[in-house]
Amino acid sequence: VMAHVRAARALLPEWLERGGGRFVSTVSAAGLLTMIGAAPYSVSKHGAYAFAEWLSLTYRHRGLSVHAICPQGVRTDMLTAAGSAGELVLAPTAIEPEDVADALIDAIAADRFLVLPHPEVAGYYRNRATDPERWLGTMNHVQRTWETGTGRPQTPADGKI
Repeated sequence: VMAHVRAARALLPEWLERGGGRFVSTVSAAGLLTMIGAAPYSVSKHGAYAFAEWLSLTYRHRGLSVHAICPQGVRTDMLTAAGSAGELVLAPTAIEPEDVADALIDAIAADRFLVLPHPEVAGYYRNRATDPERWLGTMNHVQRTWETGTGRPQTPADGKI
């Protein structure tokens, strides 16, 4: 998150002086939802989304275009490194990096803030907002599935978060 803040601090003065600029924030669907087994990642991505949203609402009238790109699973080394949680949650619908780039190009052309290379994330996000208890219950079910499978819980009791 702080890298996003530092980048904005460096770029904003010139953009505001000339009356325009474009800030693309790589957020992840974890910034809208959450990722089991990855508390620091999830929390930092929530912060990245909040900062992108703040930039957009604060500076859009001064010519700043902001895009928050939120892919769910992308076939990269990072997906492989996500381990069993990534295998359970992300791998089944993972897309290619080129698909993410295409979604971003489309969003830039439409001047759209929220970029969802995985269209199903919109439904998950809507469910999270409209029925948080049900959404939390569903995510807890995924957590329990992961715990009883090949993964292991990452809880304070383990000493890991």
